[in-house]
Amino acid sequence: MNSSKTIWHRFRGWFGKDPNPISNQDADMIISPEDVRKMKLCEKRLGYRFQDQQLLKTALTHTSGAAHKLVSNERLEFFGDAILGQIVSEWLFCEYPNYLEGELTRIKSVIVSRKTCADIAYKLGVEEIIIVGKGIGSQGMIPESILSNAIESLLAALYLDGGGVAAREFISNHFTPLVTLVVSEGVPTNFKSQFQQVAQREFKTTPIYELLDERGPDHQKEFHVSAVVDDQVFDPGWGKSKKEAEQMAAYLALVALKEIEESSVPE
Repeated sequence: MNSSKTIWHRFRGWFGKDPNPISNQDADMIISPEDVRKMKLCEKRLGYRFQDQQLLKTALTHTSGAAHKLVSNERLEFFGDAILGQIVSEWLFCEYPNYLEGELTRIKSVIVSRKTCADIAYKLGVEEIIIVGKGIGSQGMIPESILSNAIESLLAALYLDGGGVAAREFISNHFTPLVTLVVSEGVPTNFKSQFQQVAQREFKTTPIYELLDERGPDHQKEFHVSAVVDDQVFDPGWGKSKKEAEQMAAYLALVALKEIEESSVPE
C-alpha cells in the first residue's frame, strides 16, 4: 500500500537539501514508450504501483543504458544492498532466537548473495524489463551480475517510494522462503566447489590455487595459498593443510566477488 508521500519527500531537509538527487538532476529525463512498457510490466510482477515513476525508471536502468552514471541504478544498488542486509538480519535475529551469531551470519551470507539475487531476478523475468545499452542488449543473455544488481536497486526503489512496508513485503515474498530451505539443508561449506561453479559461470574457466608460502615445523606446518582465475589473483588464505588453505582461498575469492558475505572462518 502506497503512502501519500515517498520516503524522499518525507525526509526532505534532513541534510539542508533535497535528498532526492535523481529528481533534482534529471527531472526532465525522457521516459520513452518502451521504458513505459517495461515499467508497467515491472509493477505488475512486483505487485506494486510506484508513485515516483522516475525512480522506477532509474532502478531499472543499467549504466550501459544511461546518459551518465548518476541516472543509472548504481546508487540505488548500493542502498538496496544495505537495506537487504538490515532487513534479513533483523528477520533472522527475531525468527531464530536460539541460533548463535556464526550460524545466523552463515545463513544470511547465502540469503543475500549475488546468486540468490540473480535467482530471484530470473523468477521475476528482470531480463525482460531491465533497461540496458545496445551493446549488452544485442548479446542475447544479460549477465547474471547485472540482473542481481537490479534486484537490489528495485528493493531500494521500493523502500524510497513505499517505505519499510513495501521493502519488507518484497523480501518476505522472495527472500525469506529461502531461509527455511537453507536452515533445513545447511549452509554449503565446500567453498572450492562453490568457487569453481562461480568461476565457470562468470569467467568461463576453472580456478587454480597457487602455494605462496609455508611456515612452521614439519609436524605443525601452515600453508599460504591464493586462488587465481585468468589473470585475477585473489587474497590468499592460511591453512593447517594445503586443502584447508585452498578452502580459505576459495572462501576469500567468493567474498571478493560478493557471492557470499564475509562471515566466520570456514571450518
